[in-house]
Amino acid sequence: MRVLGVDPGLTRCGVGVVEGGPGRPLRLVAVGVITTPADLALPQRLLRIEEGLVEWVSEHHPDVVAVERVFADHNVLSVIGTAQAAGLAMLVGARNGLPVHTHTPTEVKAAITGSGRADKAQVGTMVARLLKLAAAPKPADAADAVALAICHLWRGAADDRIAAALARQGRASA
Repeated sequence: MRVLGVDPGLTRCGVGVVEGGPGRPLRLVAVGVITTPADLALPQRLLRIEEGLVEWVSEHHPDVVAVERVFADHNVLSVIGTAQAAGLAMLVGARNGLPVHTHTPTEVKAAITGSGRADKAQVGTMVARLLKLAAAPKPADAADAVALAICHLWRGAADDRIAAALARQGRASA
């Protein structure tokens, strides 16, 4: 399975494509960041992010898109741009007929490091180890996108198999 992970952001939107699955080795296909200048008008920034995501889907042909689930902690205004970028990632995935899943930062950290309270440096270190890289992808947004893809390969694939088994059981007992 090939997963496009998206760490949404208005200034830096991390993207990473990873192949693998439960019991299969992981392989980094591509990693990067879609950037927009802060002085550009919001509609044009969103357009650039959308165009960048379309390009990633077109170039790397993912089977699924995994997006970080956005939550508002204290600064709601800074979360709005992140939520808009997340919405674009979901839209691009859906428009291309791809399943789209969201994972919380805590889920991603727990899947990658074993602790939902890990910091960015720990996540980056584990991403590098899991993918046998000399160093974590830079900037941290890129490493986070790769971590999202790995999280979905491990957690999402298992969830999908459970849902499919439950669906089959429901059809068999009906």
